[in-house]
Amino acid sequence: MSTACVVLAAGLGKRMRSDIPKVLHPVCGITMIECVLGAAKRFRPEKIVVVAGKHLDVIRKSLGNNEVAFALQREPKGTGHALLCARSELGDFRGTVLVLNGDTPLICHETIRQLLRLHRKERNGLSVLSFEAANPKDYGRVVRDETGRVTSIVEDSDADEQQKKMREVNSGVYAIDSRNLFLLDRIRRNRAKGEYYLTDIVAEAYRSGVKAAAYCIGAEEDFLGVNTREELSRASMLMRKRLVKKWAGKGVSFLDADSVFIHAGVTIGRDVIIYPNVYLEGNTKIGRGTTVFPHVRIVGSEIGNGVVIKDSTLVEESKIRHGASVGPFAHVRPGCEVGPGAKIGNFVELKKAVIGRESKASHLSYLGDATIGRGVNIGAGTITCNYDGDKKHSTVLGDGVFVGSDTQLVAPVKVGRGAYIGAGSTITKDVPAGALAISRTAQKNVEGWVKKRKARVKG
Repeated sequence: MSTACVVLAAGLGKRMRSDIPKVLHPVCGITMIECVLGAAKRFRPEKIVVVAGKHLDVIRKSLGNNEVAFALQREPKGTGHALLCARSELGDFRGTVLVLNGDTPLICHETIRQLLRLHRKERNGLSVLSFEAANPKDYGRVVRDETGRVTSIVEDSDADEQQKKMREVNSGVYAIDSRNLFLLDRIRRNRAKGEYYLTDIVAEAYRSGVKAAAYCIGAEEDFLGVNTREELSRASMLMRKRLVKKWAGKGVSFLDADSVFIHAGVTIGRDVIIYPNVYLEGNTKIGRGTTVFPHVRIVGSEIGNGVVIKDSTLVEESKIRHGASVGPFAHVRPGCEVGPGAKIGNFVELKKAVIGRESKASHLSYLGDATIGRGVNIGAGTITCNYDGDKKHSTVLGDGVFVGSDTQLVAPVKVGRGAYIGAGSTITKDVPAGALAISRTAQKNVEGWVKKRKARVKG
């Protein structure tokens, strides 16, 4: 049977105290609505409709794809009205309409899959996913009759004393046969709030003789709704723990799991060792047997097998090939590639630089807009002067070049294969292969100068 998914994302999120739409706040590197859509897409729905309010254009731009249709809820009239707004986008769809909430980033696709399986197996017109809550007053209670059939969902403010003892509550996830969407037209406006609550569709189904069921199969943390910054922080913590558990189960060692932050798009190979206070962000990929030492941040980068990333290093949108070593205190800026077995040492900064196999820049250097061959040695204090105040220019070093300490390479400049650059040189012209380039004044020693200076000072 076909499935369509409607994601309710029209909430204003006033308690977030933010100019950003609530569903666009990130949890472990992914916006909340992307988390929900990711779970929905696991079922390959025929249609996905996002219902949004005044922030519709911002949300549409953030998602940036054509796989999702949007429905506008012009006025915030509640969740029941929001689903009504999606009906025109569903068009002539026939099948199961899965309703999810855009502010529940921890939602588990396996639990939803189980709900859909039960919904279809029992041939229900309406199914609700429920769970037992530690503090049920924060949710709508699931009310059943003496036969166990679900009759309604009652909010805490409307519950009687007997109902308040119930712990089974509504998750906000529904499976509705498209033929029963007429029930939305029967939901009455709540007098206190002036809104149409989707929860009332259960009572309407009961009154109308539509077969309905509630399945208590969820875990409370899976349906944590985010309405405040505190709840956002809790959701991020829970997601982070899930990710650490996932990768630990695949052979990754965390020396202090509670201090490691991993984005949902990160992948990590077997036998990787991750030290405390490490941040792995974006779509970073880390190969097998790599070690990431403390206070490292890696953003959207590809790290090969057997790489060592030493303490207090930042790697951004770059590639570190197999067996390379980077850090400590190194900064690899976007667009760099560090070749196999290469070494980038302490206080070295790379920017749009390609470092060849087994080349070394061990300390205190800046290499920007540079292409460096194999087996090159970069002495301490070397700088590629790549900016002339108007444009950036490139520096090219051939294989086997030796660059002495405290050298300035003024781009555009090329140094041929196997050439040597004397320490303290400023290179402004191309250097032929196998040549020695020196540009510094001859040393002059003035005998007795110190004694004469002291005499002048005393006088």
